[in-house]
Amino acid sequence: MTKPVVKSADGADVRPGRLSDAEIAANFADMHPPLTPSEAIIDADRCYFCYAAPCTTACPTGIDIPGFIQKIRSGNLKGSAHTILSANIMGGMCARVCPTEVLCEEACVRNTHEDRPVRIGLLQRYATDPVFEKKIPLFERAPATGRTVAVVGGGPAGLSCAHRLAMLGHSATVFEPKGKLGGLNEYGIAAYKTPDDFAAREVEYILGIGGIDVRTGVALGKGLSLGELRAQYDAVFLGIGLAGVKGLNLDNEQLEGVANAVDCIATLRQAKNKASLPVGRRIVVIGGGMTAIDIAVQCKALGAEEVTMVYRRGQEHMNASRYEQEFAQIRGVTVRYWSRPRKLLATNGRVRAVEFETTRTGNDGQLEGAGQTYTLDADVVFKAIGQKLLWERDAETAQIVELRQDRIAVDAERRTSLPGVWAGGDCVHGGSDLTVSAVQDGKLAALSIDRFLRTSESPARASRRGA
Repeated sequence: MTKPVVKSADGADVRPGRLSDAEIAANFADMHPPLTPSEAIIDADRCYFCYAAPCTTACPTGIDIPGFIQKIRSGNLKGSAHTILSANIMGGMCARVCPTEVLCEEACVRNTHEDRPVRIGLLQRYATDPVFEKKIPLFERAPATGRTVAVVGGGPAGLSCAHRLAMLGHSATVFEPKGKLGGLNEYGIAAYKTPDDFAAREVEYILGIGGIDVRTGVALGKGLSLGELRAQYDAVFLGIGLAGVKGLNLDNEQLEGVANAVDCIATLRQAKNKASLPVGRRIVVIGGGMTAIDIAVQCKALGAEEVTMVYRRGQEHMNASRYEQEFAQIRGVTVRYWSRPRKLLATNGRVRAVEFETTRTGNDGQLEGAGQTYTLDADVVFKAIGQKLLWERDAETAQIVELRQDRIAVDAERRTSLPGVWAGGDCVHGGSDLTVSAVQDGKLAALSIDRFLRTSESPARASRRGA
């Protein structure tokens, strides 16, 4: 059967089936194959087991890295995994997607011009993978306290919070707008980083502790009121992420062929047969973060002939790590710097090219146009210039939940300005938009909520007692 072809205005095509199933499988294979037992022992032996280890200090969740590596050396993988997951319940995912090259491995004392760092990320995966594969229980729920917490958002922050609350004996209800839990781990990370449904298996393991109820298809502001949650639960945690996508603020942005990278990555992640996904010949990705990298590399993996990332500043300013930038270029992605889009060019309602203006840093440090322009032909243009908080707040909530630079303001314990409400993950101000940071936010919030529940009476409980 002939596969469908969508012709673009200039005769190029956007269609599925550019590569064979075997080529697609190879292109989406595990980005970092796991270590063999002998490789793991050799790398573990390279650790100096530093006192006040800088790698542990660099880890946002504070994993005892020398401790878990020492247990690998002694053959105690279960103990090693317990050390990791006690600090970071999503240590399996973070072993795959964490930018270790700028966190723990960059801080490794062996990271010199003459040597390389200990491969901490791969060792972390080596220790934790058997736990998820064999469903080895490492944590138990404490005796039930009778206290209830609403967790809004089933991503890394929300799941981390819910799991820690369950460990402490509280009951958590997770409200998630999508059909699956996991947040960006399930919908927003390149498929070659987390193959074999690992995100879903990790979620299943987290829920296995018990005491966590899940309600999908419900979003804050759409059938779910913060005021009602505060009245019904003893505490509330907001891990709502950044569901909105920033626009280019250009005319013709609704043209056929202009798409949000976030949505397309989600489609890629959920596709059972990636060879059936249509891809253009010439792709332009606008942005310089991990989302831009992930969509660009995956378009090449699907068979696009030309993929060009365009970023408004220089290489050193990109949010994507240097490692990820180099990985994209190795995979065939062209990266152009110091350019911003000026105009989307179209024929018959479909994008055919993007006009860019070169940029520079002005005397005041602000970005400004440099005056020159150029055009890149494109069948498809992906917007990947960042996300934003998308929360339909009622008038009361809008006045009492403090925002800072369009994100939720929190203190060191992840408390918001609204009593009894905590927040964490990408939705809060000052975060790093990393899975590992979201997990830490959820953990810190859960510990703070636990102290609150054990020493204070929530408005919901007071109301119920008064009734």
